[in-house]
Parts: sequence; C-alpha cells; structure tokens
Amino acid sequence: MEIPESSNFIQDIIVNDLQTGKRDHVLTRFPPEPNGYIHIGHAKSICLNFGTAKKFGGFTNLRFDDTNPTKEDVEYVDSIREDVKWLGFEWKEEFFASDYYDQIYAFAEKMIEMGKAYVEDLTRDEMQEYRGNDAGKPSRPSPYRDRSVEENMKLFHEMRDGKYADGEKCLRAKVDLASPNMNMRDPVIYRIKHCTHHRTGDKWCIYPMYDFAHPISDWIEGITHSICTLEFEAHRPLYDWFLIELGLQNRPQQIEFARLNLTYTMMSKRKLLELVQTKAVLGWNDPRMPTVCGFRRRGFTPSSIREFCSRIGVSKADSMVDVNLLYFCIREELNQTANRVMAVIDPVKLVIDNWEAGKVEMIEVENNPNDPNAGTRKVPFSGELYIEADDFMEEPPKKYFRLKPEGEVRLKGAYFVTCKSVEKDDDGKVKVIHCVYDPLSKGGESPDGRKVKGTIHWVSAAHAVDAEVRLIDNLFTLEDPAQVPEGEDWHDYLNPNSMVIKQAKVEPALADAKLEDRFQFMRQGYFCLDSEDSKPGHLVFNRTVGLKDSFNPTK
Repeated sequence: MEIPESSNFIQDIIVNDLQTGKRDHVLTRFPPEPNGYIHIGHAKSICLNFGTAKKFGGFTNLRFDDTNPTKEDVEYVDSIREDVKWLGFEWKEEFFASDYYDQIYAFAEKMIEMGKAYVEDLTRDEMQEYRGNDAGKPSRPSPYRDRSVEENMKLFHEMRDGKYADGEKCLRAKVDLASPNMNMRDPVIYRIKHCTHHRTGDKWCIYPMYDFAHPISDWIEGITHSICTLEFEAHRPLYDWFLIELGLQNRPQQIEFARLNLTYTMMSKRKLLELVQTKAVLGWNDPRMPTVCGFRRRGFTPSSIREFCSRIGVSKADSMVDVNLLYFCIREELNQTANRVMAVIDPVKLVIDNWEAGKVEMIEVENNPNDPNAGTRKVPFSGELYIEADDFMEEPPKKYFRLKPEGEVRLKGAYFVTCKSVEKDDDGKVKVIHCVYDPLSKGGESPDGRKVKGTIHWVSAAHAVDAEVRLIDNLFTLEDPAQVPEGEDWHDYLNPNSMVIKQAKVEPALADAKLEDRFQFMRQGYFCLDSEDSKPGHLVFNRTVGLKDSFNPTK
C-alpha cells in the first residue's frame, strides 16, 4: 500500500515500521476502564487511536479494562460505547480484559513454572517498606521470594480456590529489586478480591493487575501499536519484560504521548465521581462536567471536539491547553451552522404606546447570515414586547447606544422606537418601558437618513414562550484545579456561578425545537436544548459558549 506521510512522532514510528516491513498493517486499541464516564482527555486518546489507525488503513479495537470489579459497572460500559460512537468512530471488534482471564491465568502459572513469579505473604505496607523507594532507599528481598515452584503453584491454586481473604496473599513477578524503576521491583500481578464481577460473576476471586493484563491482552488481539498516555512511560519496561519472558512473538509496541491538561478543568475520574455522588453536579452528563456526554448535553458537536483534538496535536511533553481553544472550535462551527433566534434572558416589558391595539405584524428575519441556504422565518411583532433589562438605562454612561430616556434604538428587523417614560415597582426597579415607534422605519431602516447606532432584540409578549436558560461557565475558578495550593481544598475552587438559571422569554418557533438542537440567541451566545430536563411545555436551554472569543488561534 502507499504509505501516507507522517504528521507526528507516533506516525513517524508507524511509517518506519511499515517501510521496513516490521509491520504490514496497523491495529490499535482504546482500552477504557469501565469505572466512570469518559472525559475530554479520553476524547483525545480516542481521536488519536482511531484516527491514526484509519490514516494507515488499519483498525481499532474497543477493549474494556475490567480488571478491578469493585469499581466497575455496566452503566459505564454502555456510556463508553455510546460516547465513542457519538464522537464518530466505529471499532473493529469489542473485547473485555475479562475475555482473557483464563489465558492470563495460564500465563501467570507459566511465570511461576519459570521461577519468575512467587506468592507473597507480606502486607501491602510491608511490601512498600521492602521495595525501598526511588529516592535512594534500597530494596530488600521478601522472605517469601525464594519459595519453590511447587509451593508457589500450590498457594496460587489456593488463592484461586478462595482459601485466603482479600489482601492475605498476592502473586508477584520476580523482576529486578535493584532497578531504579520502581515498577520493576517485583510488581504484584494478581491480587485477591472476593467480589462479583459484572461479566464473570463469581467465577474468579483473584484478578490480574493492569500491568500484567494489558500487554497480554494487546498480544492476544494482535495489537501492533499500543498508544498510551505519558504516565505509562515508566511502565513500558515492565510491559516489554512480560512479553519477552513469556516468549511471545510479534509483540505489540507501546508508545506514549502527553495526556490532555485543560485549564479550569478537572480530569481526575475519582474526583469527578465524588462530585456526582455528593450531588455537587447534576450527574455525569451535567453540562458543566468535562465528560463527553456532558459536553454533548451542553451543545458541543462531535466535529468540534475532533477539531479541538486535531488542533492541540500530539507531543511527548506535558502542557496545559487553554480551554478557550475548545470554546473557539465550537463557536467557529456554530457560527456557520446555528440559526439565529431571539430570546430575552432577563426580560423587562416594553410597550409601544402608539401601536394599534391588538395589531400583530409578522416580521421576516434571516435564519443565518453565514448560510446562504438557511432562508428566513417570520416572527410575530406586537405593541407589547420583552427586551433585555440591561438594554435600558435611565442614567447611561457616555457611548451607551441602547435604550435610554428620549433615546432611540432599532428593534431587530422591525422598527425604530424612542423611550418616553417608565413604570417602576415599589423598590424602584423598572417594570415597564413606554415607547413610541416610527411607522416609516419598517424593517429597521432609517426613513430619513438619521443615524441610529443601537440595535436590540425583542420577543412579542403575547407570543413569547417561557424557557429556563442555564448560563454555563467553567466548573472551577482555579486555572489548574489539580494543583491546589498547599493547605487548601480543591472543593473551595468550585465556581458558585458555574450554572446561573434564568427564566427567559423566547420566540414561539423555539417551542418546536428538538432535543440537542443548537441556536444562536442573538447577542447572547450559543445555546442547546437540554436533552434531559426539557419536556413539552417546559423548555430548558444550556449555554454552550458565549459570542465573544478570547482565544487567538494564531498565537
């Protein structure tokens, strides 16, 4: 086949493998743990694994790393499948690490027979003490390291048969206690867990560790390139050691890349799970969460997330990506595709005193100026409207071009109006703004050439539809919530204004919107009809992103 040109260091390796004949095809895998919902960091890995394989005419497997049954759930399996498909990818085959438990167990027995594994009686804390540390403290061998093959095999079988309690024994690989790499200092490869597995039930009470199951699973599936995040770089010598010691041919190659770190975003699944369990958020798909399903509910598109992952590229160096790049990608797309609609988020009533009582006029407005095929629609206009409260000021500053006493503005697509008076409530808050309109300014055009700088949007009061609008912002106020100052708690940096709820008035056409439909609310931002809480007669919109862009993609 014709080999495509490389565009990153991972592809450099693959191109060389194909050119030298080391490989004649490419097969990658995406191996999520089913212990939570996947987030934007996983989306980068998904795009990389699936995209790389596809570029070279290969395929990608979806393999669930279900080696820790105490934290796994079928709910997570289903959500991962759905999210990968929603992002636009199809896997060649679906597997679970548990599919290989019999084979992995057989390889563990082979390690014992080779004198490369032994049953350990030390506690976890004792093992830590014996292993030393990477600060120069030397390791020393466990008192049980030199057990005979026969004794180790007997004990391992007893572990499998449920004779021992959790933590009472484990199986360790006999690697290199003098290695500066702590992962090589006789790592645990099997531990006892008396619990029901979501797929294998109670068949097993011992489970392989990830470092042992991962390379074997890759080899069984015929994976050519095992693409991992950078924290697994120190695990690669162990990955290779298992495959070499077991005498396995056509070994997969592990390649590491820098994981995604995003400003104002928490990537720890453990902490995200805590937010869900403590009801600090609405759930895994809360539109403030960095999960794929959360971004979907917020109004992001698969293509915008793929574009973001493409723009950030692939490197070996850890870095922090500005979340505004992600916002730029969705804003850039929705600017081209989202219809413009009128919605008043903080409404105040405007009455046109010289409008004919009961008259309703249909105003034609364009759907999307950036889409020549979007067409137009008609919006009802009457003598009583809603406008944004902050589009009126009694004592405005200089260069204030919206409505003010005796000031004139253009109502989008309709007429010029001039403020004549206001009504206030007992607290002095403006309730009603009284205006007169210029009948000759239909369509918002000046009949005599006078300058009207301000244009504001509106909704006819008699035709307005009630809607709940959620103004979504970053969930954290700290740029890197994973690096909380010493002595402080990461919970303290949760943004209290990450979701501000408003009771809005929207144009009547939005009553027919479908779940996940996306719109630009004129002068407000881009919004999506919430897929969970919206019901007939109860519209809920989430703000996907504001109109203003603080990110410069050329820098």
